[in-house]
Amino acid sequence: MTGTNQPIPLLVSNKKAYVWDVDNIAKLRSHYHICGMLTGTLPHLSQQDIFLGIPLLLMPEEVVLLVEKGFACLIDDQNAHQDPSPELLSKWDSARVKAVQHQLALAEEEQGARERYVNPAMSEEAIRKRRERERRKGGITSAANEHLLVPLEQSDHNSKGDQEISSAVSSSGVSGATYTVHVSASSSGLEWYNQPAYSFATLTSAREAGIWDYPTTADERARCAVFHDLWEKGYFMGGGIKFGGDYLVYPGDPLRYHSHFVASVITSPRTALQPMEIVAHGRLGTGTKKSHLLCEWDEEDNVTYYSIEWAGFG
Repeated sequence: MTGTNQPIPLLVSNKKAYVWDVDNIAKLRSHYHICGMLTGTLPHLSQQDIFLGIPLLLMPEEVVLLVEKGFACLIDDQNAHQDPSPELLSKWDSARVKAVQHQLALAEEEQGARERYVNPAMSEEAIRKRRERERRKGGITSAANEHLLVPLEQSDHNSKGDQEISSAVSSSGVSGATYTVHVSASSSGLEWYNQPAYSFATLTSAREAGIWDYPTTADERARCAVFHDLWEKGYFMGGGIKFGGDYLVYPGDPLRYHSHFVASVITSPRTALQPMEIVAHGRLGTGTKKSHLLCEWDEEDNVTYYSIEWAGFG
């Protein structure tokens, strides 16, 4: 995790910004009112349309605000990953195998202590024979290699390390249906990940490097200005496409509050609005128990808000 005063690294790929560190995701939410959207899948969870995991994908407006405020910096993630030397790969592979073997040894020791607690009269030799019988039944040799090993990058070099890990799991004395082996998947700790050389603290430098170009149009500048103004007022924002707007505006953390407003950005005071559009926004907002905000922006960075609510007559 980055320090309290250090900018949070936003890893940019295809001009989209992601956050992979869980602590940084929590910091964005609690300190800076930035929620983003989780886009990763979760293991052993059948419904991936409700509960998602890391990485956190940020809206472009969120990225612009964070960088302009100095809360975050942009990282050219693709170029920051350098080609490692064979020596570095070998060192990383050995450390990975040792970490897995250490976890298996601890699990074996814990399992043995548990068995001795349940049956104090059982000797070490009896425990060893019992584990041998369980392995011969196929309860751990076949299932463990599928369940225990975390998917790793495939390359000709690390196949040797994968074989050593599989061998360590197969020859271990760990009994039971499942056991999780934690293998670090964070690229930020790799010796060949040169993040500082591809870090950009301003939008201008990131634009010159070709990794970020938002905002470029008047509509994008208007969206950033409205998002910034609502953020300064203390609101949390999320995507509002499901409710016919640009943003959902929350009075507090969306985990605790429902949104009070649906905000639509009007690029210019001279933008024409159709009566049917106003009626649609008003009725949809009322049907979803929200007020619809028309957020008007001008070139002097002034934002004016108009609230639409449906009212009955007669």
